[in-house]
Amino acid sequence: MRQRLHAVRYRVQQQASGKPGFFSLTRKFFWAWWFWAVAAVAASWYDHDKTAIGFAVAALLTYLMATSERAPTQGLETDFPVNSHEFCDTIVGATGADFVKNNQVTILNNGDEFYPAMLEAVRNARHTITMEAYIYWKGDMGMQFARAMAARSKAGVVVKLLLDAVGSSTIGRDILKVLKDGGCHLAWYNPVLQTTIGRFNHRNHRKSLIVDGRIAFTGGAGIADQWRGHAQDEKHWRDIQVRIEGPAAVGLQTGFTHNWLITTGELISGAGYFPPPDSAGTFAVQTILSSPDDGASAARILFYLAIACARQNVYIENPYFVPDETATKVLIEAAARGVDVKIMVAGEHNDMKTSRYGSIQLYGNLLKAGIEIYEYVPTMMHQKTMVVDGIWSTIGTTNFDNRSFSLNDESNISVYDRRLAGQLETIFMADLKVCEQITLEKWEQRGLKTRMLGPLSLIFKDQI
Repeated sequence: MRQRLHAVRYRVQQQASGKPGFFSLTRKFFWAWWFWAVAAVAASWYDHDKTAIGFAVAALLTYLMATSERAPTQGLETDFPVNSHEFCDTIVGATGADFVKNNQVTILNNGDEFYPAMLEAVRNARHTITMEAYIYWKGDMGMQFARAMAARSKAGVVVKLLLDAVGSSTIGRDILKVLKDGGCHLAWYNPVLQTTIGRFNHRNHRKSLIVDGRIAFTGGAGIADQWRGHAQDEKHWRDIQVRIEGPAAVGLQTGFTHNWLITTGELISGAGYFPPPDSAGTFAVQTILSSPDDGASAARILFYLAIACARQNVYIENPYFVPDETATKVLIEAAARGVDVKIMVAGEHNDMKTSRYGSIQLYGNLLKAGIEIYEYVPTMMHQKTMVVDGIWSTIGTTNFDNRSFSLNDESNISVYDRRLAGQLETIFMADLKVCEQITLEKWEQRGLKTRMLGPLSLIFKDQI
């Protein structure tokens, strides 16, 4: 009876926490389209026509940039741990994605490992190659992939590439010519046009390569030269991809199929894309496909619920870490339960300064709760992984920020297995050796520039 009463009090305390503060409410007010619309009407009423036009433009932009996602603010107070059937059943039910058995899963560290594996899969393709990419940039690596895919296309393999119209806009004419001359089918996801202006802020951030519907790759890396090598200097990024062989490859193919249909009107079908589910290994894999069109982020649910169910440790590697109030709440509550929470983010070598300054501004409450924060020093750290309690792990394209959770199409694979979790923990601890730990004392002594740019960056928190 005493335990039940304690559980009830714990739930009530959790439900009352995580409420947005004054700054958050002010920021949301600032991004409300109706605020600017009212200001435009008022300015027009007093004959300030130029000001009214400016306010009207602001109203239109904030309307178009808004998200319709319903993020969870309650229901994350759980009595069951990650190491339980109830957690697995809940993750499946809440995200709508089941675990698919009989797969081989291989973690690939840095470009020296994942690019050769990806190119080998392309060169051995027999029926189909599909790629869904946010980043495909001009350069040597982009040309290598283009020539490999064009060669397979000329050999009779159907090659389809879906590239984000913003993220891959610098692919270059030379690569496009190789793909076109090779007979590859290429489409641009959500180009910024008059007819698509209502969706311009929705980007396809997925990075998937699927060969014959049976071998698939996903993770943080796009197709660009900065991912080559082994993170040996600041010009070569640190990243992780995962190779999946077996029935679970169809999960990433499903994501490609839906977005290809939306973009081109073509439905792909047949055994070349969706082969029979032959066994390839012993891993059960869950594929999470998250999209702003769904109204609720499966990726956000995945991350938050796993943290809420943690009982031993949470190890997060993510370059862009800008948690909202709910994420901050579940992380702090995990630490209060005695969970060892370690968060690794990109340090000075960060290509998104707005995200970095906003992230630093949010360190304070986490550090005060006993959460350990580390910044990766040698180069840009770009992988997106999380390991919980040494048994559950996820790898994918999702950043720990609102843009990935609410505005981008993302893909993650999750595995409930101590072997894979152990591998990712080993990688995490190795990366930790070249990180700088940010202590509360060090954070409180941050410079004036960082102190000023932090709050300013968080004005754009919903968009980064």
